[in-house]
Amino acid sequence: MPFQQGLLATPVPAHARFLFFAIQAPEALSAALDALLPEVDGCDVMLGIGAPLAKALGCAVEGLRPFPQLDAVVENPSTQHALWLWLRGEQRGDLYLRAQALEQLLSPALRLVDSVEGFLHQGGRDLTGYEDGTENPSDEDAVEAAIVAGDSAGLAGSSFAAFQLWKHDLNYFKALPQPEQDDIIGRRLSDNEELEDAPASAHVKRTAQESYQPEAFMVRRSVSWADDRGAGLAFVALGHSLDAFEVQLRRMSGLEDGIIDALYRFSRPLTGGYYWCPPMSEGGLDLRLLLQD
Repeated sequence: MPFQQGLLATPVPAHARFLFFAIQAPEALSAALDALLPEVDGCDVMLGIGAPLAKALGCAVEGLRPFPQLDAVVENPSTQHALWLWLRGEQRGDLYLRAQALEQLLSPALRLVDSVEGFLHQGGRDLTGYEDGTENPSDEDAVEAAIVAGDSAGLAGSSFAAFQLWKHDLNYFKALPQPEQDDIIGRRLSDNEELEDAPASAHVKRTAQESYQPEAFMVRRSVSWADDRGAGLAFVALGHSLDAFEVQLRRMSGLEDGIIDALYRFSRPLTGGYYWCPPMSEGGLDLRLLLQD
């Protein structure tokens, strides 16, 4: 299936850079996207389209919507941007230089408003020390969960991504007794085994993908991050729709049964955005739904 291969490729490279753009000159958007197409190979550079960009181009992508404003006790900020670029690689310097070139390429149509530098920590552990993405589907199950099926031209082979930048209070978390840390996550740090007697608020219990009706499977491709804002997890979830992520976020926030995910005891999302990752074709990125004649 012609999806952006980097979305599901493993192993995850050592470094990532996430770039977020706002519209600055609407009249220059089509030309900027045309110039961007050769730079997006779907492996080392991946593209996500936000609802503001689709709207500015007068187009509709079935299933794409802005990040929701949830009426919950805990905050899940919506910081929806127009365009998202996800750069992956083994060399931090290469990503920096490529990001700089892409920012210049998209100007003046789009303005860079946020940049997040991600990195692989201990082979895929969160900065808390716990493994991330343990329950991820793999192989064909990952494709089924993350990629739009069917034969709809311009839509089949695409994916929907949710991005949140979670900031951890690591000093608070690491000062807790180990059993309390394990109860928050729902797994033992020592062997990554799920706790049979974990509290109802444990993160693993709140987000068990098979416990939803319908089941809420998605593929997580998160990495750690650290900058002058703090440190934590750059959370990326991929689905054939945005529904699986959204029902999980609602349950985590206590909107389903009043139980708030214990993750919020030491971590808070700073950002939130939804993006449509177009499919690939033989000629490269397939943007026919956006760049219609």
